[in-house]
Amino acid sequence: MKLTELFRKDKLSLSFEVFPPKTDTAFKTVKTATEEIAKLHPSFMSVTYGAGGGTSRYTLDIAKNIKERYGVPTLAHLTCVSSTRETVREKIAQMREAGIDNVMALRGDIPSSLVASDRAGWDFHYAVDLINELKESGADFCIGGACYPEIHPESENQRQDILYLKEKVDAGCSFLTSQMFFDNNLFYNFMYKIREAGITVPIIPGIMPITNGNQVERAIKLSGSFVPQRFKSLVDKFGTTPAAMKQAGIAYATDQIIDLFANGITNVHVYSMNKPDVAAAIQSNLSDILG
Repeated sequence: MKLTELFRKDKLSLSFEVFPPKTDTAFKTVKTATEEIAKLHPSFMSVTYGAGGGTSRYTLDIAKNIKERYGVPTLAHLTCVSSTRETVREKIAQMREAGIDNVMALRGDIPSSLVASDRAGWDFHYAVDLINELKESGADFCIGGACYPEIHPESENQRQDILYLKEKVDAGCSFLTSQMFFDNNLFYNFMYKIREAGITVPIIPGIMPITNGNQVERAIKLSGSFVPQRFKSLVDKFGTTPAAMKQAGIAYATDQIIDLFANGITNVHVYSMNKPDVAAAIQSNLSDILG
């Protein structure tokens, strides 16, 4: 099933992101965690690719298992960092063979060890190049892309960022999923600007439940997200008490999602970090709202 068939304006939905294992020995544990989340019957689940494609060989295994065993629509990530055209075409063929209908086309994080000269010979430099390759492959994928409500870390300004985003949509992106944010007003402002720029595809906000005080610094470093004082106070108060921080983080994420639903957003994507208990708690908090 193509995800665009699920993005409706008359029904609220919740989806979850999971990630594949980094090593062979962790596969069983990660597989079990993703299955527990699949048992919650979210609207769909996305499976990430791994930094530099390092865990990409497991992405398809996890996505296929979720789809076939639990009937949950899946979105398989595909990145082009350090990938040759041959490698990407091989991955596309594997996804087609596995019956994957939805692909998240990303540039991917560039390893810190690389310098600019290392990238000169790459076949793909940006997500739009990967989108073009997916379209040219002849595969009938529903293609998703990423967007940054607070500006991509490498963009000069938000105007430039939105222009690049429109290039991805014009190339064939059917929907966009946002990077995490902790202040909904930033997302609403972003939505206004991209609609004004002529981007009309569905935008799915991405919410990251921070359930561990140590996650905060890493999350901010990865996303560049603005942290409102309300959230800082929460971490200051509960960050050193694991159980309290977990409960407070789930409550904060739930509150964000309720506010998004109340303001006309119908589909929300949660970065579950492979934590079935956190995913289940958020879904339970929204049980009557989701219906």
